[in-house]
Amino acid sequence: MTAALPPDLLDRLVFDRDGLIPVIAQQHDSGEVLMFAWMNQDALAETIQTGRVCYWSRSRKALWRKGESSGQVQRLVELRLDCDGDVLLARVDQTGVACHTGRRSCFFTALRDGKLETIAEVLVDPATLYGG
Repeated sequence: MTAALPPDLLDRLVFDRDGLIPVIAQQHDSGEVLMFAWMNQDALAETIQTGRVCYWSRSRKALWRKGESSGQVQRLVELRLDCDGDVLLARVDQTGVACHTGRRSCFFTALRDGKLETIAEVLVDPATLYGG
């Protein structure tokens, strides 16, 4: 599937020794940082081809199409790479919540005044998302 990637893009990207590159997902219109994940070349190619964000699951060792079990999909709006080519920014249109905990963003814990504070509540029960 990697043949579908533009050669100039592959020339600029730096994958780690496991063939992965970190990806930050950001809501395209609000700038909200939603999550962090990994892509390999196949996940990147599928994302570009289909417009639906696909990641590499390190725990499952398989492609992970965001929302395939929860219905909370990400549509790619724009893909950006950082100055070193070793991190991607996926500007997305997120349907529903992005976090497996049922929160909009995975970044729901903040260090404030020396204490950890939950700054976003659960919007959807994870059992509802994953049928558990």
